[in-house]
Amino acid sequence: MGPDGMHPRVLRELADVIMKPLSIIFERSWRTGEVPEDWRKANVTPVFKKGKKEDLGNYRPVSLTSIPGKMMEQLILDVISKHVEEEKDIRSGQHGFTKGKSCLTNMIAF
Repeated sequence: MGPDGMHPRVLRELADVIMKPLSIIFERSWRTGEVPEDWRKANVTPVFKKGKKEDLGNYRPVSLTSIPGKMMEQLILDVISKHVEEEKDIRSGQHGFTKGKSCLTNMIAF
């Protein structure tokens, strides 16, 4: 759970009830370019990677953010990605942050 204390299951089970208020918040945020303050906060938790647990360098920080904020981010990403694909705004030589491409495909092309 993020700093809002809302469990994803609650959102899923109350989807019919919260759909309209969330869509109003999303729309207002999209129009104004402002994100609700609670959605900008995160609980940062250390997650163990590998090695000795005593070594603090073996942990990475993970930010637990608001679920509605993540939902809005995903919606915006989907809209931008669809627009970029349809308009062919990215050249074929672009590999970073492109679906189906990676550093490996960039090296192979090079």
